[in-house]
Amino acid sequence: MHYILALLLLLNITYAKTNDYSIIIDEAFNNALLDVSEDYDRTISAVGFVKAYQSSTMPKGIAYTNAFDYLENLSSSHGPQMHLIKLDKNAKIKLRKSAHMSKFNEAVALVKTPQDGYFVGGYTLDGSLLLLKLNSNGDIILKKEFGTKNYDKMSKLIYLNDGGVLAVGSSTTTRSQNDNIFETGLGLSDIYLARFSKNGEKIWSKKYGTEYDDRGIDAVEAYDGSIIVLSQTRYDKNRDITLMRVSENGNKIWLKHFKNDKDSIAYKLIKLRNNNFVASMSILDDMNKEQIRLIKFDLQKNILRDKTIFTTYSSVIKDIKEYSNSNLIAVGYARDSYNTDGLVILLDSDFGLLKQEHFGQENYDEFNAVSILHNSQAAVVGIHTNENSQESNMWLIKLNRDISIAQLSTKTDDIYKGLSNLFKKEINSKQIKIKEDLSIELVNKDLYFDVSKYKLSEKQKDFLHGFSHKLFKFLKLNQKVINTLEINGHTSSEWANNDFTGSYLNNEKLSLNRAYETLEFMFKLQNNATKEFLSHILKSSGLAYSNKILFSQYEDKKKSRRVSFKVILNNQEN
Repeated sequence: MHYILALLLLLNITYAKTNDYSIIIDEAFNNALLDVSEDYDRTISAVGFVKAYQSSTMPKGIAYTNAFDYLENLSSSHGPQMHLIKLDKNAKIKLRKSAHMSKFNEAVALVKTPQDGYFVGGYTLDGSLLLLKLNSNGDIILKKEFGTKNYDKMSKLIYLNDGGVLAVGSSTTTRSQNDNIFETGLGLSDIYLARFSKNGEKIWSKKYGTEYDDRGIDAVEAYDGSIIVLSQTRYDKNRDITLMRVSENGNKIWLKHFKNDKDSIAYKLIKLRNNNFVASMSILDDMNKEQIRLIKFDLQKNILRDKTIFTTYSSVIKDIKEYSNSNLIAVGYARDSYNTDGLVILLDSDFGLLKQEHFGQENYDEFNAVSILHNSQAAVVGIHTNENSQESNMWLIKLNRDISIAQLSTKTDDIYKGLSNLFKKEINSKQIKIKEDLSIELVNKDLYFDVSKYKLSEKQKDFLHGFSHKLFKFLKLNQKVINTLEINGHTSSEWANNDFTGSYLNNEKLSLNRAYETLEFMFKLQNNATKEFLSHILKSSGLAYSNKILFSQYEDKKKSRRVSFKVILNNQEN
């Protein structure tokens, strides 16, 4: 049978009402995005699935005596199908296609090829595995349906150094020793691996397992060509984690099992730049809440770091990537009794928590995958559920390096570049830092406030004198696109001899005073024409210690005592 990708009409696309780079594709029934990658032209591609249910009537002249035969005949127009979207830097959809196949199917992984195309991995809902190779326009140039005679499911598709791919998943246990890929599995399911060449030809496929139920979750290729596999083992009432190393031909080298008293669920495996590895999983705490567990290990299965990150809410990491400075960005979800949000966290190389953000509304939101982009921004995909809705939608957002949400406006790049050029001297001398969301942080130690003080020092005044003239002149020249200049006061979190209420209110008042003193000093320096312009855009606020500076989970109290600035653009400039 000949398969093609059919172009879908763009139905209901919901953009954020702000300048945020956030797109929600609102279709009927449950839909999701599960993996994401950057293209060579700097667009962003993501895969997942959509569900289409179309009314259909029985073809004339054909009588069905079996209900399953009739349903199979209709399946090409019903149920979930793999879906590919491509977005440009302004979140405009450049390409959107869905694979209409005779079987219901879902995509789980997207791999970029050197030819600017893709490998897409997934499975059919009746238990077959799928490998598609697409060109840059999303057209299928190769399709493989493979697996065992039993029920199979793919978890991940990874790119290999020879240009091929490895499919990772699970297969219902083989009961016959005559099956040529049978190894040791005796449970209900086994780990299933299948290796393909760059041309999509299957090189080998093997199953691995224990007497319990095993499921392949993820894998990475080591520098020597061997493959590290992350899997899940279930026995009795518990779920545990297993790490395995196999050769490039699939022969088992070693296996390490992590047995826990509490349930542990495997999610992600990555290779670090130093050729070590990190496995991400969740583990239940004493309150039966999910907590993040990260294990760093080397090629010889030596454990280098095993850390559980305890959070207020149940938290899970579903994907994790490494920046060039060895920091990590991870995405997943945070859940309380009433709500689930998309979770993004920044970690240092020792798994110290640098920052975390929750995204979503009062409903179910979740992130499934993250890809670090060429400019150190990150593309994140998952699902979003609208308020008062029970159906999930495809969701893609772009984040800045500090995990603040990137802005859509094409003017944002121009203003960011203009500010960076204007304050090149101050940036190079480490007095200020300008972020891509157009926030300006004062980072020189002489520009922080002393404990409980809000009056400006002479060093602060000297800096703000030159800074304000340059900044206000630039904003006035670009006033057509400028909506607001925020001046925000901040404090550290302590306040001696006070309860929580007193500490917060005192810090809030102190942060307001710091913001106002800064605004007043800068405003009075300007001429009347500039003051008139500033009166329309200036806004000061006190944020107390809500944005305190953290380093390896510990508060840097000195750096927290500061003011910051943020330029906000007009919405009409999107």
